[in-house]
Amino acid sequence: MAWFGTPSRKIGLGILVTTGFVAGIVAWQAFSKAMEVTNSEAFCTGCHTMQQNLTELKGTVHWTNRTGVRAKCADCHVPHDFTDKMARKMQASKEVWGKIFGTIDTPEKFEAKRLELAQHEWARFKANDSLECRNCHNYDSMDMTRQSLRAQNMHSTYLANKEKTCIDCHKGIAH
Repeated sequence: MAWFGTPSRKIGLGILVTTGFVAGIVAWQAFSKAMEVTNSEAFCTGCHTMQQNLTELKGTVHWTNRTGVRAKCADCHVPHDFTDKMARKMQASKEVWGKIFGTIDTPEKFEAKRLELAQHEWARFKANDSLECRNCHNYDSMDMTRQSLRAQNMHSTYLANKEKTCIDCHKGIAH
């Protein structure tokens, strides 16, 4: 037990530091891989019985468009910066819990809770000023001349004056 309390007496300090450094790198790589896997469409649609949502997304401009840019589940549902991403992952663990324990484990059960889940997402978007939308869409880069007259009026009135955020008008834009 004394060895555990004072390992540098038995093992060289260099070996101890090197082992700790390598273990840290391995742990960080495993963590990064877990984040990558849980941000994939396969994970989202497999764990949440969200095939219907993926089908709905495929019918929108966020899936197929003139520029070839495609939004994936994580682009809209997971913040990009680390701190917010970790907070969102912790919130999403409730959804995994729901899948495991039967709250939303079938398409029918998911559909029954769909509005409630959507309202949580809309509230989150409202609270963070539609941050995930703004990761791709920049108000200052919008070419208003290429928008419909109604869109021009709405964007210049509400977004420019920060009265509303994207989700106020674009609920259900993807699914």
